Amino acid sequence: MSHRLIIRKYAPLLLLVFHSFCMLPIQAQTIDHSFVTKADIKTLRVRYVDSDVVERPWLTLGDEELRLEVSFDCLSHDIRQYSYSLHHLNADFTPSDLMPSQYVDGDSYADITDYGTSALTHTLYTHYSFVFPNEQMRPKVSGPYALKIYEDGNPDDVVAWVLLHVSEQSADVQATKRSNTDLEFNRRLQQIDVEVDMSKLPLNNTGEVSICLTQNGRRDNAVVVSRPTFVNGNTLVYSNNRDMIFEGGNEYRRFDISSEYIKGRGVDQIYFDHNMFHAYLFADESRSRAPYVYEPDANGQFVVNAERTDDDDYEADYMNVYFFLPSEPLFDGQVYVVGDFTGNELSHANAMSYDVEHKCYTFSKMLKQGAYEYQYLFLPKGQKKATTQTFEGSSWQTENEYTVYVYFRPFGCRYDRLIAIKRL
Repeated sequence: MSHRLIIRKYAPLLLLVFHSFCMLPIQAQTIDHSFVTKADIKTLRVRYVDSDVVERPWLTLGDEELRLEVSFDCLSHDIRQYSYSLHHLNADFTPSDLMPSQYVDGDSYADITDYGTSALTHTLYTHYSFVFPNEQMRPKVSGPYALKIYEDGNPDDVVAWVLLHVSEQSADVQATKRSNTDLEFNRRLQQIDVEVDMSKLPLNNTGEVSICLTQNGRRDNAVVVSRPTFVNGNTLVYSNNRDMIFEGGNEYRRFDISSEYIKGRGVDQIYFDHNMFHAYLFADESRSRAPYVYEPDANGQFVVNAERTDDDDYEADYMNVYFFLPSEPLFDGQVYVVGDFTGNELSHANAMSYDVEHKCYTFSKMLKQGAYEYQYLFLPKGQKKATTQTFEGSSWQTENEYTVYVYFRPFGCRYDRLIAIKRL
């Protein structure tokens, strides 16, 4: 692409100096999802290279063909110097005890040299991207990883964290979803049963294996199970476990802002003001008492897409998007807008505000043109797990994406091996 700049930014001597800083372990913090730390960094995405399939990606250890593209925008045409380093994590997403030389094949850090400025957009931005794994950096062992993206060669000046999973796929996993749960039959809930065949691995104790279940990429309702219900030969069976019961929820809501001039799905009006497009969504009604209606969705994911452009990464514009949820005020908890575009975070950045005059919850976010899916979650005070039932309802028929992560830490091993990932 003619407008893309591909250059090296640091002299070899400076790289050598900064390398020693990147070798230092990250602080003992939990990195359980991808997120940005600065307001001018937007649209952090991880996707398979050369793939148009909308899915949450992961890597298989030793697969040289499978690679990911990590990308983000900085809201400026001023070229900035970004680098990234790789960090191995435990199953609980805290830093592992491994040294970089034990989990990295190659360098423990690299520079982002593929970037270019936006073209024909009202919002000026520079799009940065890199491919992982690459010739400079490849993971040696399985497990969760965090890519730390930082500015000006300073590892403490972090702009984003990217969570990755690298699996060995050395265990066979079967997983099923059922509506006949241990709590109720064909109503609001879904229960997951899992079987892990450990015949290819030297299992000494069932306590060496744990599984983690996630629903639609959410972390607030993720479940960790450290003991199987029973063992059948070499197979660990996790069934009839009430911890593995989830709200069915509802199919995701969606809106389309791929056009600046034609109102897409879910959009009430679009106007241009102060050199920025503004998209007002239709007010959303509560679905807590509505009957379930099937509609195919992508379980909260999003795509960047702009009409009449040749390259969405560089030519899609940004819009301020406004959400409205009519409701009486709820004083016993907080309402959040969640989806992959918010990192599925129950944080202040994604919390809705209450408009007393119009009797509704409101929220706004600056988003790149494309199609987005979202839900409204309610988090009761003092709780860590949000519920869909307040505004979305919950039905056993809902099609959700469940992902099973199987971790194995045999006696003497210094890290949690990720031996399998299974997606329903």
